[in-house]
Amino acid sequence: MTSRPDPKTSLDLLRSEIERRNPAEPEFHQAAREVLDTLAPVLAARPEYAEPGLVARLVEPERQILFRVPWQDDQGRVHVNRGFRIEYNSALGPYKGGLRFHPSVNLGIIKFLGFEQIFKNALTGLGIGGGKGGSDFDPQGRSDSEVMRFCQSFMTELHRHIGEYTDVPAGDIGVGAREIGYLFGQYRRITNRWEGGVLTGKSAGWGGSLIRPEATGYGNVLFAEAMLRERGEDLEGQTAVVSGSGNVAIYTIQKLTALGANPVTCSDSGGYVVDEKGIDLELLRRIKEVERGRVSDYAERRGASARFVPDGRVWDVPADVALPSATQNELNAADAATLVRNGVKAVSEGANMPTTPEAVDLLQQAGVAFGPGKAANAGGVAVSALEMTQNAARTSWKADQVEDELARIMTDIHTTCAETAERYGAPGDYVTGANIAGFERVADAMLAQGVI
Repeated sequence: MTSRPDPKTSLDLLRSEIERRNPAEPEFHQAAREVLDTLAPVLAARPEYAEPGLVARLVEPERQILFRVPWQDDQGRVHVNRGFRIEYNSALGPYKGGLRFHPSVNLGIIKFLGFEQIFKNALTGLGIGGGKGGSDFDPQGRSDSEVMRFCQSFMTELHRHIGEYTDVPAGDIGVGAREIGYLFGQYRRITNRWEGGVLTGKSAGWGGSLIRPEATGYGNVLFAEAMLRERGEDLEGQTAVVSGSGNVAIYTIQKLTALGANPVTCSDSGGYVVDEKGIDLELLRRIKEVERGRVSDYAERRGASARFVPDGRVWDVPADVALPSATQNELNAADAATLVRNGVKAVSEGANMPTTPEAVDLLQQAGVAFGPGKAANAGGVAVSALEMTQNAARTSWKADQVEDELARIMTDIHTTCAETAERYGAPGDYVTGANIAGFERVADAMLAQGVI
């Protein structure tokens, strides 16, 4: 009888193969490694998962779409950007994941985001698969007319590949209600269909869901609070550091304040603000959402309680709870060491993979509760799926109903991650719990549907 290969050896070989076949994609390598490094116990315990090809199929996207996006600026100059859509895994439902418009976007980043999305979406317990997309277009500094022309060109190609039963994009960095509106308008124009469920993140007046803008930030705070409660604490009276100043950061700050914490920081690419009195959310929103200004403007207008630190590390500010809410790999090992020295109790990821592997290891070794993004920031995609539900029923829910559902989903995700980690001999390890729980749900569906 032929013995089965050791799961760890098989996973190591697969990881090497991923790096060989996907060169120059470090973010994707990092995301795949972080998941594969936790799967050996479940493959050993569940032999059906170790059958040849299952994990190899999971790490290979079902479809990768790359296209050019030509558009004209207000002076009539033609620009050509790249558009991406990675339809990664549809075992649990239509591909679901945001569109990111940012100069840093490339194939490797979209693949890392799409791979993370598989497990994040599975953890919600809702019927959605994993995907991601975007472009290296930068909407910053562009007029509304330029953004509209870009979005129309982008959707002219993308519309061929999406649909409410196929692939449902949403927003991400650089893609808010304005961009979703332009994208939806072009989809409707080309297809001659009002297919509300084809895009989420729409404005509430025409098919969007209440609480969707708040959902990622709110959900992350709820997950952080659940981790603290597991240790006999809550957020009341805790000092929090938050990175970023976009949608996720703003609503993270709002929910922290509502639960009695004191969020004292925000940041952008120029540096960070620390406000001893706590961030004035109304002022921050006016500067970022209306004036499209910088956090340095906040410090100038806030008064003596706030100071701006150019090119600084927001993680230098002492805090009980840290919530990285800007972008990938923003919190490194040196930052983690600083947080630990300053007595941080919990770190919860509002952004996608904002903490480097070395920093995660250091935080866990120090006994800090660590909430990985695929669990902690799943609130956004959860409410996107609830938006799809409302669109399918031609109805809209009240804000309280959506928020109650969000709270239930985030509680279930926390419980699932904690119980799965315990079951596989890693109590308190939310990274292992999230990876294995998400993997089991997707793997069971893939096995049931055959080799496709």
